[in-house]
Amino acid sequence: MSYQTILFDSSAGIARLTLNRPERLNSFNTEMHAEVRGALAEVGASAARVLVITGAGRGFCAGQDLGDRAVSPGGQAADLGESIERNYKPLVLSLRALPLPVIAAVNGVAAGAGANIALACDLVVAARSAAFVQAFSRLGLVPDSGGTWFLPRLVGTARALGLALLGEKLPAEQAAAWGLIWRCVEDADLAGVVEALALALANAPTRGLARTKQAIYESFGRTLAEQLDVERDYQAELGRTADYAEGVAAFKEKRTPRFCGR
Repeated sequence: MSYQTILFDSSAGIARLTLNRPERLNSFNTEMHAEVRGALAEVGASAARVLVITGAGRGFCAGQDLGDRAVSPGGQAADLGESIERNYKPLVLSLRALPLPVIAAVNGVAAGAGANIALACDLVVAARSAAFVQAFSRLGLVPDSGGTWFLPRLVGTARALGLALLGEKLPAEQAAAWGLIWRCVEDADLAGVVEALALALANAPTRGLARTKQAIYESFGRTLAEQLDVERDYQAELGRTADYAEGVAAFKEKRTPRFCGR
């Protein structure tokens, strides 16, 4: 497909999606939402085994483009709830449901919905100059795109309330120290660290990784006994896969496994 607001390619098991409206700090408009949906559908139908999401230019994503008539006061469809239902809700759910690891490479500011889209990814690696901002309170709004769900689970209620109510910038280094993200790295190292991580995951046992993320994300709604049953069922399923057989054979033969993702 030909895209105007994003860059997308997939090769060697790695799909790369770059939000590409740098002049607007990669904020979302209606066209970008449609193109990201198209790219995620391509990922799901492709042979990709990991997805990397980043932003072009000096920012990751500034959230919603407030100049977009679809959500601007006085616009023809100014219902913000409608925009969330149509755009942000399916985007966040799609990222979580992809049967492969999703890496957010946060290269600059991630604000509003942009911050929470990053948090919807499985692993977040941020440049030291990056920052996360729950900017909603400055507009009289509630954190959306999963913000009220992600924040307390990742950093606890007290810090979640501080971030949401005050809307202050959280530097990447502090975000990592709080457990909001996986890792903070030097700006010059971001591309290399993310590339190495993506390559490792592209050569990992994809089906096992998919079940792992599914088990962890769904655990919040289960008791320990129920979760133990899920682990039992997933192990029974994965124990019959080609990748498990390869992993055991490689261990016995003292060699690097050659996983196929099945």
